[in-house]
Amino acid sequence: MSRSGSEHEVIGRRAFVRRVARAAAIAASPYGLSCAREPVRASGPNLLLIMADDLGFADLGIYGRRDYTTPVLDGLAREGVRLTQAYSAAPVCSPTRVALMTGRYPARLEVGLYEPLTTHPTGLAANLPTLSRMLKDAGYATALIGKWHLGTLPAFHPHRHGFDEFFGHLGPAIDYVSHINTENLEHDLYDGTREVHIEGYATDLFTQRALDWLRRPRSAPFFLSLQYNAPHWPWQAPGDPPYPDSLRWKGGGSATTYAGMVRSMDEGVARILDALRERGLERDTLVIFTSDNGGELYSDMGPFRQSKLTLWEGGIRVGAFARWPGVIPADTISDQVATTMDWTATLLRAGGASWPTDFPLDGIDLMPQLRGSAPAVPRDVYWRTFQRGRYKALRSGDWKYLVTDEGEYLFDLAGDPGETTDRKAAEAAEFDRLEAAFAEWERTVLEPIALDPARA
Repeated sequence: MSRSGSEHEVIGRRAFVRRVARAAAIAASPYGLSCAREPVRASGPNLLLIMADDLGFADLGIYGRRDYTTPVLDGLAREGVRLTQAYSAAPVCSPTRVALMTGRYPARLEVGLYEPLTTHPTGLAANLPTLSRMLKDAGYATALIGKWHLGTLPAFHPHRHGFDEFFGHLGPAIDYVSHINTENLEHDLYDGTREVHIEGYATDLFTQRALDWLRRPRSAPFFLSLQYNAPHWPWQAPGDPPYPDSLRWKGGGSATTYAGMVRSMDEGVARILDALRERGLERDTLVIFTSDNGGELYSDMGPFRQSKLTLWEGGIRVGAFARWPGVIPADTISDQVATTMDWTATLLRAGGASWPTDFPLDGIDLMPQLRGSAPAVPRDVYWRTFQRGRYKALRSGDWKYLVTDEGEYLFDLAGDPGETTDRKAAEAAEFDRLEAAFAEWERTVLEPIALDPARA
């Protein structure tokens, strides 16, 4: 439904006032860059977070894929706990990454309202508390390797958020071979703040840099955020040439090409895990694997409906698992409803890192459920998009309230994970409860930002 110009003006004025107030509060916070801290020696485990890009729920063998194999990631899942009800915080890249870095719903921060964040003067403000900064302050050595997608300007660089080291691309996607940014058509591969021209397939380059970083001697534990761009388009497997025509980046491809992209990531993870074993770090390292949202053209979403960019289950339900030998029991399954912000809270707690009370987390520490020492916790989880599609969703227990451009729905995910039967009429009281709960939550977050037609 379109809004009139006057309605957009009112929304814009309200949003501006709220953002100025929030910016002032953050600027006054003691967690900005100017605050000096005493060095700390961390005593927690090493932390390795591996995030795939646009990996469908059933794109790994252990979740159901059958036309290619992913033996390493399947094995990693079996060595720990596999989640069956894990979600991304958004159905698209940037908002999910905002949630990971801040531990908060994307809609609480202006940068999280862009879907996705494109190459323009917007990014994750450096005076916000972030996962990497808090772990660094707790004594961790920190690195981000792979995709950033939270601002291309120097003010938003990963180094400004507590990462000691960065190697990867700043924008949304790159040609895997030429490393050209698919949005602004400029070269986009950086070592720190320095642009570098290195030959190689992007997934392999990210794996190799992670290996080099892991093999360095260090006295402190580490936090490595390995953000593969695979298997996000362009559809290029190892050995393929660069795309000759940038306008065709989203086109072409094949199931065979996609299989090669996923297998390359699987093989890269094999090398990473081997490096941990070689250094005797396997039992001292918490490894988490997940995806930033659901898949696209060649993905398998399993029993779930739709795909990336929607709030149907296929757009937000993701495969996720965690391994920590001796702490997380092997070959276990958890039905805990989990979302991206929970990984933030879990990593912070595992690393003994503090978090500012005036910037509360929306995620929960999942370690009790991952260890099997506590039952699944019933909870409510919210989503909202409004630029490429006006969607709202609330998962409350087994119920899901969903609003799309086509209508409003209520689904019982316990018996209908494919969202095929609308229960809105049959369960009117439940529908009304969730509708009211969503409206109450929406009053706590920022107003939508109107999409510039030039960026649509």
